[in-house]
Parts: sequence; structure tokens; C-alpha cells
Amino acid sequence: MAKNLRWKVLTILAVVGLSVYAFYPPGEKVRLGLDLKGGVHLVLRVQTDDALRLETETTSERLREQLRIANITTGAITIVDPATFRVDGVPGDQDAAFRQSLTDVELSYNRASGAGGAYTFTLRPNLAVQLRDEAVAQALQTIERRVNELGVAEPVVARHSAADQILVQLPGVTDVNRAKEIIRSTALLELKQVEQGPFGTQEQALQAYANNLPPELQVLPGNSEGIGGDRATVYYVLRRIAAVTGRDLRNARPTLDENNRPAVSFTLNNEGAAKFGAFTQANIGRQLAIVLDNRVYSAPRIEGRIDDEGRISGNFTQQEAADLSLVLRSGALPASLTYLEERTVGPSLGAESIRAGVIASVTGLSLVLVFMVFYYRLSGLIAVLSVTVNLMILLGLMSYLGATMTLPGIAGFILTIGMGVDSSVLIFERIKEELASAKSVKAAVAAGFDRVFLTILDTHVTSLVAAAFLFQFGTGPIRGFATTLTIGLLSNVFTAVFLSRTMFELVMSRRQVTKLSI
Repeated sequence: MAKNLRWKVLTILAVVGLSVYAFYPPGEKVRLGLDLKGGVHLVLRVQTDDALRLETETTSERLREQLRIANITTGAITIVDPATFRVDGVPGDQDAAFRQSLTDVELSYNRASGAGGAYTFTLRPNLAVQLRDEAVAQALQTIERRVNELGVAEPVVARHSAADQILVQLPGVTDVNRAKEIIRSTALLELKQVEQGPFGTQEQALQAYANNLPPELQVLPGNSEGIGGDRATVYYVLRRIAAVTGRDLRNARPTLDENNRPAVSFTLNNEGAAKFGAFTQANIGRQLAIVLDNRVYSAPRIEGRIDDEGRISGNFTQQEAADLSLVLRSGALPASLTYLEERTVGPSLGAESIRAGVIASVTGLSLVLVFMVFYYRLSGLIAVLSVTVNLMILLGLMSYLGATMTLPGIAGFILTIGMGVDSSVLIFERIKEELASAKSVKAAVAAGFDRVFLTILDTHVTSLVAAAFLFQFGTGPIRGFATTLTIGLLSNVFTAVFLSRTMFELVMSRRQVTKLSI
């Protein structure tokens, strides 16, 4: 055997060996998608009105604080709808000063005046559209981070049919309720100053202010551990404006408190640390409420300046502490979510799909074997060997790259068989034409492969372009098909050209061939 041919054979054996090593055993090394492994399919709607309301509330509270600092007395500041708030009772002698304080507000809101010193502020339409779109995009990113930290293999998180809908597919997930709670939890962390509390009831908290709670304050519920570890609901009066929010978080992790009970420790970024340090320095001896989703989890006393670290304790279980750390690390959702659709795919259905896909692949390969051997005789066996090795390389590459096998991916397998046969037919027909022109067998084989190579390359590049568009713009199942097709096309160039030619050369190297079985 010539040295050049020996290296070709060794290369083929090495590629086949590495491919088998990459995917065997397939039950452990081949990742299966939702339709084959089972799992949960969710369609969620982002309540984008929440994002508009949050912007409106934040702007109105900021304006309230500016008016208080400027000693401008007004009536009530109320939220009319998610994109509108109203300021009542602006005194005539302070109207000019009031208008001067609206510089920041009027960047985002249109102002309309009414009777009795009333002003209505409406969010500009272009900003409302932008905020809604940003809310969905941020929710998409947040959900994707949370799902990735759940350890789900190859999840699908993408926009669905409507502008405010998100599709989530979690292959292999068994604890569906836990996954849903982690995905849906808003996890809005706020650190606020406690004015008074705790009170046993909400009425007691309001009575402390003669049922006339100032607008800059709010009453929120919290937990107080009673005798035997029982939880009792208490109420705190807090300042509305938070000193630090979850947007200032750098990291969060599960830990233990001073009583060795599960808790969550967090660290702040540089901006958050500066704000928190100044706040705690000015409020030593007062209580600080750690608020999560409008509930006070703990209200420790500030003993000294705190810069960049804190801890949330609230009688958590270890699982609750781990889940809370996860959602805090991934960031708060900009708006609440509602579930529009939930489907659970059982593993038995996935097993049926795998069985059907294997039967389809084996049947297709068998029919190819029969046709190629019947029509091209012994040369057809080389085509069958080429297709078989192509499928082995395809499985190996998918396992090595961590790609997920889906039911459309199995369709890509079957299409790969067709592409491999198509390439072999082109080569064999060209060889027959060369033999008909009275060339020798070796010359005909060489000419057949050389002259068909560019045609095969052209068809494969064209198919790769189509697969790239499918992957770029398709949803999860379409991407699975595009991934399988892309890998199959690349491996088919190797097997149809390099492997098949090597097999012909190997046969012709052992004896003088004067006639080719084709």
C-alpha cells in the first residue's frame, strides 16, 4: 500500500474512532430535546403595563421629593393609569416655581394643565412603545439567565407569536412548579428606611399617623418569627424611596446567618456601595428594611456604616435560599408574567418519537442500500459505507459540540442520507461517462471525482446558506433541523469525496483493475 494511501486510511479510521467515542453510549452523550426527552413547554405574557406603571410611579415619587426639597406645597399626586399621573392643587403663587421643577419630568412626559392648579402628565407615545419593547427584551434576558442557572440542557427561550409573549421550553425538567416559580418571580430587592414598626396589624400602623399616612411613606407586611419558629405577619411603615435597589446588586449567594440558618448574602456594585455607605452612615441606630417583592424579609438595626455587603434572613429553607439567590443574581423582572399555555411532554412520548425516528432512519438507509447495490453493483457498497460513516460523524460532532437532538433533527438525519446518496450518484455517473470514453479505470475514477468536486461543493455551500438562514430566523425546532443539516453537509463533503475516493483507490491498489463494477 502506498504511503499516501496509508495515511488516508489512518485518517478515516481516526475520524470514525473519535466519532464513535464522542457519541457512545448515545443514551448518555447525545443530548435530547423537549420532543424526545420530555419536559415542559410554556408560553408567557409580559405584563408591559407594569413597566409603564413603574416608570410613572418612580417619576411621580421623584417629583414629590423635589417639590418637598424646594418647599413647594401641592395637593395629592396620584397615578391615573400606567402611563399617566396627576398633580392637584398647585398654588398660584408657586406655579412658576413648580413649572421650573419639571425639567426632568418633561423629558419623558407631556404636560396638560387643568382647573384648580391641576396638572396631568402623560408618558410620550414613543417612549411608551420603547418601554414596552425593553420590558419584553429584559424579561427575555432575565428568564434566559434563570433557566441557564437551573442547569437545563439546551433550553429554548425566545419571543413567541405576539410582541409581548415569550416561549420557554425546558427539556428534561421534572419539577415543573419550581421552574415556573423561579421564572415568574419578579425578585425586586429594595433597601428602605423604617420609620415605625413592627405593628401587629395594618390598622395599627395607620393609626400611628391618625389614618393620614404621608404620601412619602408606605405600609408593607413582613415576617416576625414567633414562639416555636412560627411565622406571624407584622407591618412596617417605610419610606417609599429606596436607598438601594436590586439594580445595584453585583452578586447574591446562599449562606448561613448567625444562628446557622439558611440566608442569602449579597454584594453591591461600586455605585450601590457608595449610596448604601452614605445612607447607613446617616442612619446609624435606625432600622433598615430589606424588602423583596413588596414584603419585608428582615429589618435589622444599623450599627455602623455598611458599604458593599448585606444579608437577607427570613426563616428560609436551604432550597428557598438557593432559589432566591438564583433570581437575585439573574436580575429582577421588569414586569410580572402570566402563563398563557403550559404543556408537559412525558418521557414515554419522547421514547416513541425516538423509536419512530430510528425506524425511519434505518428504513431509509436500507432502501438506499438496496437501490445503490442493485443499480451500481459493488460500487454501491462504497456509497452505503460513505453514508453510514457520514451518520456516525454527524452523531459524534453533535455530541462533541453539545448540540441537542430533536425530532426535526432526526428529519435532518434522513435528509443527510439523501444528500450523501445524491453526491455518490453524481460521482458514479461521471465515472461511467469517463469509462464510456475509453479511459482506463484509474483515469476514469480520478476524472470522475475531480470533475464533480466543484459541483458537490456548490450544492453544499448553497444548502449551508439556506441552513444558516433557518438557524438565524427559525424557532427552536427549526434551529434543531438547521443544526443537524449543517453538520451533516460538512461531514458529507468528507465522506462523499475523501472517503469514497480512498475506498476506490484502496480496491485498485491491491490488483490490476481492468473492469469496474458500476
